[in-house]
Amino acid sequence: MKKLISLICILALALACIPAATAEEAAAVPKYVFMFIGDGMGNPQVTATQYYKGAVANPDSEFPVPADLSFTTFPYLGMVTTYDASSFCPDSASTATSIASGEKTLSGVINYDVTLTTPFKLVTEYAKEAGYKIGVISSVSLDHATPAAFYAKQPSRNDYYEIAVQGITGDTVDYLAGGGFKKPTGADAENPQADIMDLAVENGWNIPTTNDEIRALNAESGRVLAINPVLQDSKAIHYEIDRERLAAEGEDVLSLADFVQAGINVLDNENGFFMMCEGGKIDWAGHANDAATSIHETLALSDAVQVAIDFAAEHPDETLIIVTADHETGGMTIGFATTAYDTHFTYLTNQKISFTDFDAVIGQLRDSGATFEDALAQIETYYGLTIEADQDLTLTETETDSLRAAFELSMIPKADRELGAEEALLYGGYEPLSMAVSHIINNKAGLSYTSYAHTGLQIPVYATGVGAEAFSGLYDNTDIFNRTMEVMGLEK
Repeated sequence: MKKLISLICILALALACIPAATAEEAAAVPKYVFMFIGDGMGNPQVTATQYYKGAVANPDSEFPVPADLSFTTFPYLGMVTTYDASSFCPDSASTATSIASGEKTLSGVINYDVTLTTPFKLVTEYAKEAGYKIGVISSVSLDHATPAAFYAKQPSRNDYYEIAVQGITGDTVDYLAGGGFKKPTGADAENPQADIMDLAVENGWNIPTTNDEIRALNAESGRVLAINPVLQDSKAIHYEIDRERLAAEGEDVLSLADFVQAGINVLDNENGFFMMCEGGKIDWAGHANDAATSIHETLALSDAVQVAIDFAAEHPDETLIIVTADHETGGMTIGFATTAYDTHFTYLTNQKISFTDFDAVIGQLRDSGATFEDALAQIETYYGLTIEADQDLTLTETETDSLRAAFELSMIPKADRELGAEEALLYGGYEPLSMAVSHIINNKAGLSYTSYAHTGLQIPVYATGVGAEAFSGLYDNTDIFNRTMEVMGLEK
């Protein structure tokens, strides 16, 4: 009888513990959520960056030595499909919509269904209602497709002004930072609408204007609109490869990591925050088939993720970090016909400039009536490609001929060029000489591209922290939203 009573008591104690454990598990939701999106960053971009970093760090190694990025050591890894309602090769608007809302839509659409009549509710809106502060950061313009998907709803991603107005006049975002606005007074220059920056002032945004002011932001700064004081192309922050060159020359240009740190300073509060940060120019470099620039952009995103990792180290039981992409861009491949089973990633260290800044160099050559020899001198300065014999980057006769043909086209004013189908395939609508140079140094390094557009490749999801295990496996990109909602304890 005593044994029976003892057994009953033990069983009762065990049953009494179950509700407590369940309650404890239910309470284990992240207070701080970071979602990083490398636009155009598929497995090829991540892998190439790991190989480049390892090759540069181990130039004398007899064997290939890859290196980790800040997020490739995360304990949980998933893979997601990226197709949208239009195509297996989707665009950023529809894929960002899937991540932000859990719904499929047409390419070019921001958070509306395929009939363009029903808007979707966003993870940021659910999080805001639950008390989180919200941050949206991008290295490209803040009205671009990916950042827009986390605060706006528009039938067309090209409605830049309307997207910006929704973000500035809405109450979802507390920290909006990185690039500027493509159409700050609307699409019609002859009939300008209210300037976005004026609307921001009217709606109570704090707008720092210098690097020091951005770095000094804190929890008392209120709602912050932090646009990089120095922008490059299409109202975006600088390509990392150009920012590094400028930094070496003594210029202080903010990085994506700087904006993440400032965002943490602004958003940290007792209720926590949700921060989305996009490395948008990985995609742009992929469109332009510029491998070195793509790799530096991926490294810049890795540096930005490291800021979140450092923060998580101080909040180990409260933080979730997710790193993913919207799609892959360019069809990057590691391996090229002329290098067979070899790669030469260290060759890419000779490139000191993005295709965008080299376009400006080409413009100067065109304006000055430069010769092909003048162009070759600039190519050697910025890419290391040379006509000097017996060097690692010595140009072959075929490569020199391709550069000469591209140079002749680039020296024609853009308005006067007549490019046929062959030129369109060779240069993808970009500056011919820039593309020819990029393709040559890519191929010498053992890299190539199949497209100037997006591809349908599956893309990775890396996760660490509270609830990170939910992001393992193979699933659709809409489930990034679903799993984030579940881990955060948010209900539709």
